[in-house]
Amino acid sequence: MDEAAPGALRLVIGLGNRDRGDDAAGLLVAEALRSQLPPDVRVFSGGNDPAALVGQLTGAEAAWIVDAASGQAAAGTVTRFDVSEAALPALHRTVSSHGLGLPAALELARSLGQLPRRCIVYTVAAQDFAPGSPLSPPVAAALPGLVRRLAAELDPVAVSAGDA
Repeated sequence: MDEAAPGALRLVIGLGNRDRGDDAAGLLVAEALRSQLPPDVRVFSGGNDPAALVGQLTGAEAAWIVDAASGQAAAGTVTRFDVSEAALPALHRTVSSHGLGLPAALELARSLGQLPRRCIVYTVAAQDFAPGSPLSPPVAAALPGLVRRLAAELDPVAVSAGDA
């Protein structure tokens, strides 16, 4: 079964730093989703400390995490990873000013038995993490599509009803 059980805790977590250009991508996606999702989905936006993520995941049946990433993809490229069964690939590093990055935090949650049964990570390939810079044009252009994609994944019934 691919969906969380009725009444199960589902989370959307946007990671990032609003003051560091493309690093704000996860925060902006989570904030845009806040008013679009069913009431059983909790949305967290804020923080650039993946270590705090372990605590947020405790007790969740399913989680969707959005973060900016540096790597080999073109800026604005959105990639979806199902980390329920396998680790986040190392080539899609997320940026953290702390010692523990997102891949390590997820593996810590897994080892502590706190990783949700279903855990999806969306990364947005970033171009600019400079302090004080705005979103780069490719990342800004990618976010509305990612918001729609996540809204459809989290509430396919509402999306289907809207198409009728």
